[in-house]
Amino acid sequence: MTDSDVTILELKNAVKKFCDDRDWDQFHGPKELAIGASTEAAELLAIFRFLTDQQIGEALKDPKKREHMSEELADTFYFILRFAQMYGFDLSEGLASKLEKNEKKYPADKWRGSNKKYNEM
Repeated sequence: MTDSDVTILELKNAVKKFCDDRDWDQFHGPKELAIGASTEAAELLAIFRFLTDQQIGEALKDPKKREHMSEELADTFYFILRFAQMYGFDLSEGLASKLEKNEKKYPADKWRGSNKKYNEM
């Protein structure tokens, strides 16, 4: 399964089946799933803690370190998918809507090359 041959709905369904097979709905309230997503994202961040840009570049080329990064990304994505699946969020629609809002907040002609927040410019 790769990004180019699977839909978000198929991923949501895979996560649902995995959880259904284990009777985990009872443990997946919104708070627990949000905590899980945040915790896993923090584990991804921890990989880069105290590394220089050069060391990060080297880590991204190291197969073992990339595997660890991939696992933490997957763990984070799992909780996001599960939250969306359990509570009826359409991730594609949500992303499209957020990109549209950000297009208005950060028009490319004014923000190209800038990392400032909308209220700093």
